[in-house]
Amino acid sequence: MQSNNNITSIVALGGLGEVGKNMYVVTHQNEILIIDAGVMFPEDELMGVDYVIQDVSYLKENEKKIKALIITHGHEDHIGGITFLLQNVNIPVIYAPKIATSLIERKLNDSNIKYANLQSYDAESKIETKYFNVEFVTTTHSIPDSFAVVIHTPQGTIFETGDFKFDLTPVGPMADLHKMAKIGSEGVKILLSDSTNALSEGFSKSESCVDETLNDIISRHYGRVIIATFASNIYRIKHIVETCRKNNRQIVTFGRSMESSIEIALSNGLIKDRSIFIDANKAKSLKRNQVCILCTGSQGEPLAALSRIANGVHKQISLLNDDLVIFSSKPIPGNAASINRIINKLYLKGVRVYTNEEFSDIHTSGHAKQEELKLMLRLVNPQYFMPMHGEYRMLMAHKQLALDCGMPNENVFICKNGDVIELTNDGVRRGNPVQAGDVYVDGSRVGDVGSAIIKDRKTMSKDGILLAIVNINPTTRQLLIKPNVTTRGFIMVNENADLIEKIERKITSIVKDSLQKNTYTYTDLKNQIIFDLYPYISALTGRHPMILPVIMEVRQGS
Repeated sequence: MQSNNNITSIVALGGLGEVGKNMYVVTHQNEILIIDAGVMFPEDELMGVDYVIQDVSYLKENEKKIKALIITHGHEDHIGGITFLLQNVNIPVIYAPKIATSLIERKLNDSNIKYANLQSYDAESKIETKYFNVEFVTTTHSIPDSFAVVIHTPQGTIFETGDFKFDLTPVGPMADLHKMAKIGSEGVKILLSDSTNALSEGFSKSESCVDETLNDIISRHYGRVIIATFASNIYRIKHIVETCRKNNRQIVTFGRSMESSIEIALSNGLIKDRSIFIDANKAKSLKRNQVCILCTGSQGEPLAALSRIANGVHKQISLLNDDLVIFSSKPIPGNAASINRIINKLYLKGVRVYTNEEFSDIHTSGHAKQEELKLMLRLVNPQYFMPMHGEYRMLMAHKQLALDCGMPNENVFICKNGDVIELTNDGVRRGNPVQAGDVYVDGSRVGDVGSAIIKDRKTMSKDGILLAIVNINPTTRQLLIKPNVTTRGFIMVNENADLIEKIERKITSIVKDSLQKNTYTYTDLKNQIIFDLYPYISALTGRHPMILPVIMEVRQGS
């Protein structure tokens, strides 16, 4: 049996069985490297939750071993959890690409977090610790400065792709295929590869195709153009700016995240012409075919700029009949209904709308499709493979691609968050899992909102709340007046007087029976009210509101 001191472990704390909150940990003896610290945006069922982040109990328990956090690129599902991580775990240094560094700095400032050791890296950078040698490989993605992370360990090389695609005519730099092949030829023990588009056949379209299509649409339109896209897609923003310059249009931006991304792009030289951006007041003095509005809201977010424009409540922009709205994005799973509502409102206003379904070249994914995933497997040529960053169906589809490329079935590991993969002299095997899971962020509250609270919120949203106020004389142990029942989201009290009266009589009966007992507590009484009232209301109405008894002590004078 090999000693644990000679084992290199990969621990998945986020990003498996889901799209988001990526975090992978590499450990050897007393050293830990963390790759990425992202957030995941909640599904509609997680009511009131703003973000979902990782359970970092494992990192807290091994805090003294942590040497660095390494960021692959600047998207929220890779950097969005940094502020929460820093509040729970000591991270000696964060290494990030240049654009990601700017985004992280802004995020830390917004959260009023002081952190002095944020360092930028590039394709030539190397990081060395006692057991790890780290190098970086340029990849192509929808945000500049995206990298694969290559960690040389005592038990072999780990190649972690980050998010990537292969684009032979990219807006930014080409992926470094030569370096990938060189590292592959030197020997890679295990590949961890992005699985987001593993269900999509073929190759992803080049970003330059989007450039050409947008240029064609904008050049032929003689009114205002309104473009909604991801604020994080800086390459898309860059060529929207270039297209507007070609067509003599000035750009008005709306949305805090959009303005932030543009400022970062300007400060890093990705966009060079600041004069093309104007404010809304100046736009009013220009002809309509000289204006482009660039805004957030491509996913139908209710508070984003495009939603407010569509709803007619934006303070500075009102829709005109000859406006053209372009959704240069793809719906994130779960957002289709919200987007369709916005599109319908735009059509009702009489404007023309282009979506990615109608013109397939106004958006392209930043993630590799099946043929590109195969190419990565061939270039890196790993001994073992662990699909990452995707739902289980995506991970399984990626596994099949690896099998198609000739990899033995036993050398492919489909994992879930908390799983541990161990690299040994003899190969790669599964280790004992660690604690992992979801932590909910609700406003400033982190981890206080658990599954029980989410269940209560679902109940309240579906069947409402019934509040039962009971006034008791603690001296005589008597009910002073009949219970007061009020509801929210259950029934209209004024229109259901008979039902309310029945519920009040039932509560009165429950309370009197309980008070006749020799011993009782208010907690016992509350529980008895809920226990007896729940089936009674269900039988009367077929609904199951949340029942909240309130016991009030009222002492009467003698």
